[in-house]
Amino acid sequence: MSKPLVATGHFTGCFGCHMSLLDIDERILDLVQLVEFDKSPINDIKTFTRPVDVGIIEGGVSNDENAEVLREFRKHCKILVAVGACALTGGVPAMRNTVPLKECMEEAYLNGPTIADGGGIPNDPEIPVLLDRVYPVHEVVKVDYFLPGCPPSADTLWAALVALLKGDKLALPYELVKFD
Repeated sequence: MSKPLVATGHFTGCFGCHMSLLDIDERILDLVQLVEFDKSPINDIKTFTRPVDVGIIEGGVSNDENAEVLREFRKHCKILVAVGACALTGGVPAMRNTVPLKECMEEAYLNGPTIADGGGIPNDPEIPVLLDRVYPVHEVVKVDYFLPGCPPSADTLWAALVALLKGDKLALPYELVKFD
């Protein structure tokens, strides 16, 4: 019997949720016995090779490329789990939501204290276009499960992944989703 397939992805954030997944320490050996990773920075596979059982997404959606990739990611996942504050609320990157995008760009590229020679707002067609704000994942695609935290603990990610892979109800104990 083939192993369940898992894919992971990241958008606008710090990559801390992937680091937390790697922090499962020696359980990583158990994880590779349980699953096969498809598209993921963990194995550097950049495109889906087939549909996956569980997709894990971290980060907010801040540009047109993030939105497009997220929609494609969702199409390939039976179950999609949004992980971490950035995926759930936009997190720290969403702090720019309080400033109009034009003002944000002007401060960053024209008027900021570190700008030399007047600067210039990038307009290369290769650079993704920023959205009007940073969106949480569930405002772009349907999300099946949410794991809060910044980042969620390794134990939280482990417990959630094992439950989903076993087909169990995702009912994490309070200790795994509380934050002091």
